[in-house]
Amino acid sequence: MSLSIDLIKQLLGNDLPGEDAHLAMSPLGRQKSSQAIKQVSNYRESAVALVLFEIEDTLKSVLIQRPIYKGSHSGQVCLPGGKKEDFETSLDQTAIRECVEETGLITEHLNLLGSLTPVFIPVSNHHVHPYVFHYTEAPEFLPDEREVAEILPFNLLDILTKENMKTTDIRITQERILRNVPYFDIREKVVWGATAIILNEFRVLCERHVD
Repeated sequence: MSLSIDLIKQLLGNDLPGEDAHLAMSPLGRQKSSQAIKQVSNYRESAVALVLFEIEDTLKSVLIQRPIYKGSHSGQVCLPGGKKEDFETSLDQTAIRECVEETGLITEHLNLLGSLTPVFIPVSNHHVHPYVFHYTEAPEFLPDEREVAEILPFNLLDILTKENMKTTDIRITQERILRNVPYFDIREKVVWGATAIILNEFRVLCERHVD
């Protein structure tokens, strides 16, 4: 599969795979976001950044791992991002700000390519808008010690390889285990939930248009 930044920008300007592409990586019983969000009124708008960069002609991206804390996303592997602040006029600004804060990347090197379909996360009441960026320089990461336990650069091929799509059981609480949860195996990390859903739409978008 041959991909380039220019081609990805072109693909993002076409019709997106949308929520149909979310289903393959959604935990069993999870509703489509467009249905689930109708049942709540106090959700927060959020944004995440799928950052693409090139190292030795290889396309890569980056995930972060959250530290362990008392919260619904403790220890999870995810895309850089967070909730929209009142002073921000657009959600792509949110994605950039959070990405810069969490990874140490430089704002001026983040070039917006397009966006993917929003995902609603019921457990935290966040409506997440994914934005895709090209980082135009070789990245030097400086993680925020409070919000980031580990920076995880990875080859984009990792999500385009179906062998890395697996299932596992995930313990949510002492009393609750989710069975047969789909996830991406990336750098031997379990990437599941909203992050896997977003990555899968990007995967489907690329596979739909590239031989």
